[in-house]
Amino acid sequence: MKKAIALVLTVFLVTALVQSVAGTARAAAKPYTFGLLLVGPYNDRGYSQAHYEGGQYVEKTVPGARMIYIDKVNPADRPGITIPQLVDDMVEKGARLVIANSDDMKDGIREAARQHPDIHFVHVSGDDVLTGKAPKNLVNTFGRMEYGKMMAGFVAALTTRTGKIGYLGPLINEETRRLAGSAYLGARYAWEKVLKKNPKDLTFQVTWIGFWFNIPGVTADPTQVAQNFYNTGFDVVISGIDTTEAVTVAKQKAKEGKQAWAIPYDYVGACEGGSSVCLGVPYFNWGPGYSGLVKKSMTGPWKSEWTWLGPDWQDINNHRTTNVGFMEGDALAPGVKKELKTFIRDLGSKKVQLFKGPLRYQDGTVFLREGEVATDKQVWYMPKLLEGMQGAGSAK
Repeated sequence: MKKAIALVLTVFLVTALVQSVAGTARAAAKPYTFGLLLVGPYNDRGYSQAHYEGGQYVEKTVPGARMIYIDKVNPADRPGITIPQLVDDMVEKGARLVIANSDDMKDGIREAARQHPDIHFVHVSGDDVLTGKAPKNLVNTFGRMEYGKMMAGFVAALTTRTGKIGYLGPLINEETRRLAGSAYLGARYAWEKVLKKNPKDLTFQVTWIGFWFNIPGVTADPTQVAQNFYNTGFDVVISGIDTTEAVTVAKQKAKEGKQAWAIPYDYVGACEGGSSVCLGVPYFNWGPGYSGLVKKSMTGPWKSEWTWLGPDWQDINNHRTTNVGFMEGDALAPGVKKELKTFIRDLGSKKVQLFKGPLRYQDGTVFLREGEVATDKQVWYMPKLLEGMQGAGSAK
């Protein structure tokens, strides 16, 4: 009798173990879904495509991770649709983590995070963690593109023949001011320290279109703005918008016999199609950062934090490790390439610190005193353009 009972118990335990193992295997095989909300088209050759390919990188490198996405999340393409509504749709489709990739999604993604406390949220470029507005399930992250913009300004100043650099800006906010300011500081450093020229002889003009890309009837036309630059003596245009009009127009002007170069933005492949005029592109590489966030969401611990991710200074174009890079363009002269290599090395070692006083704002007020190095918050919350830059510093 005891043997019979023992046999029954053994069979029961073995069956339970098999069922448990099978259940674990099914759980492991079930994909971990994360969602991306993209402000522009997923194939825009700019900011949104960089995020989309970052999501693809996660799918390739994090076992079990699966991406869903909604692109063109902006008032022009999706009038009347709210961020919480889009998040609800993603959660219904199984998303356990939702990433919103644009500053203008700040209020909506915060609301959605509060509505879904069991879902993890990432707001790219936001500051809710810094201001204390973030719920516990929301984190902020961004790349230190300031370095990439410094490199863009540096090569622009070493390339220009007229001493006139145009900056094609999107909308005006703290992010776009600090990025335009970073490009100017890189240009001024090259002009003054490498070329040994008077910084007063360098023109750096910022013209804003009103959004990250063209919205007919709402923004200024970036193609027309770029043409205006090239038609008035500017021979290098640095783009701060998500699309590649600066390269397209530079290529047209070069065909007309003018000296014209451009530096696009955001996406590593942005020079394609205009390599003959492209000096290079500062780009975001979201893959490594997103992989880390997805892994934290899958296994924990998850905590509300703000991270500002920099380049891998050992190799800023190593896509497995860097968060920000600068891909050299075919139009970059050999001598400029050599100087850029030194500049990157000195930025990485902090031998060169461009956010260091004395620096003033456009209106003459002090930003940084002699020898003072800016804190992250001072750079992040830049309220004005810098002295030496031309163009509006606010939308008012």
